[in-house]
Amino acid sequence: MQLRSKKEIIEWLHEQLTIDRLWDVMELFEEHPFYTMRNLEFTYIIKGNEMFVNRKEKSITKATVGITLCKALELGGIVSGPKKLGTFGASYLYPIFLYLGIIRQEE
Repeated sequence: MQLRSKKEIIEWLHEQLTIDRLWDVMELFEEHPFYTMRNLEFTYIIKGNEMFVNRKEKSITKATVGITLCKALELGGIVSGPKKLGTFGASYLYPIFLYLGIIRQEE
């Protein structure tokens, strides 16, 4: 994948929104600062099929990210907050999904 800009990366992701593509894109944004709904900054790194958030001891697995992606798509991409995703690590996945355009907040 030789994409350069955030826009190109997100367009590539949305061409075929699968867990494998999402995981590849999430790897590109390792150590990028994100913010929870409570405005707490966090970063993450990916090792194999696990995502490690610097504010959390337990990892978030690729399978959990896949379940969260399915839930976001079931909701039509409009998600009012992390609790609506209903998965482990949703408070961290929610802002990442927002950033990547997978979801948007209810207005």
